[in-house]
Amino acid sequence: MKNFQIIKALSASSAVTGKAKDNSSMFIAGGTNLVDLMKKNVVAPDKLVDINGLDLKKIEFLKGKVSIGALAKNSQVAEDSSIKEKHPLLALALAAGASQQIRHMATVGGNMLQRTRCSYFYNTDMPCNKRVPKSGCGAIGGSNRMSAIFGASDSCIAVHPSDMCVALAALDATVLVEGPKGKRQINFTDFHRLPGNTPEKDNTLDSRELITSVEIPDHNFTKNVHYLKVRDRTSYAFALVSVAVALDLKNNVIENARLAMGGVAHKPWRLTETEEFLKGKTVSEELFRQAANLSMKGARGYGENDFKLTLGANAITEALTIAASK
Repeated sequence: MKNFQIIKALSASSAVTGKAKDNSSMFIAGGTNLVDLMKKNVVAPDKLVDINGLDLKKIEFLKGKVSIGALAKNSQVAEDSSIKEKHPLLALALAAGASQQIRHMATVGGNMLQRTRCSYFYNTDMPCNKRVPKSGCGAIGGSNRMSAIFGASDSCIAVHPSDMCVALAALDATVLVEGPKGKRQINFTDFHRLPGNTPEKDNTLDSRELITSVEIPDHNFTKNVHYLKVRDRTSYAFALVSVAVALDLKNNVIENARLAMGGVAHKPWRLTETEEFLKGKTVSEELFRQAANLSMKGARGYGENDFKLTLGANAITEALTIAASK
């Protein structure tokens, strides 16, 4: 690893100022992804701004919403009794992500900012447009079993690895950030980017901005929810395909629905068209099959990941069925 300097920030404003003074610097909290990237020489910052001392760890239930600090640990949020009661989909997604040891270190903000686990991105001997723009995408025509089936481009077919983010996308969360120009809010579905011609840009943050919290509005998705994660091994692996489902059911009729997928795109893939299709309809096996087929519209495989086209539809059907049966 390259030698680097580390400084401790005492406030959000000083963290932003410290990072703004050096474009090569990076924020560090739990470090569960950043340290790996530094060890592999995928990133090599001259300076790390340690934000662990900031007062951003609280989970607060406010009028009409819950606010989760960016430094709240994944395990803290997943195990919070009020989160389990009011936002069970988020708790389920967090519990499915990583090992327990990693969840004790990983933060909510860091989880949002983790980079793809594409093998070409991690291997500095291979071409990767995310790591070195305009160097090529090794996964296209190469080993692409884990790659995207939605929203990919000729520049990149990598997927976002987070489970937590799939649930937050489904639950209409909002990201609060602070930067040199002040504070702003970003709709969660707008936070992460599709690759397009600039796959090196994972999100819509300014490089000097700091995530301070995530807010989730109150809703009726407290019972009929499910997070299905299909992976190579259940002990610890990233999703081949995952599905977050939240249904508001009354007398077996779907009054409202939220769906998102993981492991299929460069960002959590929200299924808004399917949500509208399900509204007002009575739960049935045939309805869920139709919803699954609609959800896969526009999906495209790249060879080794062609199985995701079938797996994705089956996973949606199963997740909807389990959620409706609770």
